[in-house]
Amino acid sequence: MPDNTAAQPPISTDELLTVAEMAAILRLNQQTIRNWIEAGTLPAIRIGRRVRIRRADFNALVSAHPAGPAGAATTDAAYTARDFWSGVEPPRGWSEG
Repeated sequence: MPDNTAAQPPISTDELLTVAEMAAILRLNQQTIRNWIEAGTLPAIRIGRRVRIRRADFNALVSAHPAGPAGAATTDAAYTARDFWSGVEPPRGWSEG
């Protein structure tokens, strides 16, 4: 009987996440995660029609795009969407209107 062990890919011990799980963790829409995969920003494994993301790739993505320290002050009077989503408090006296 032939030895087929060399022909099989090694089994990874990495945890695999679904698109839905990753979206829930990041509190994003699932389509955003799919867009990242399609753009090549987030590596993914396709198993038939299913898509899985290695936990290590998820961690690398999060580490590469830190939100910055919460509460960091902005240097100018503009308060951007990035400031809002990063948790930066608006400057004193700032108003939407």
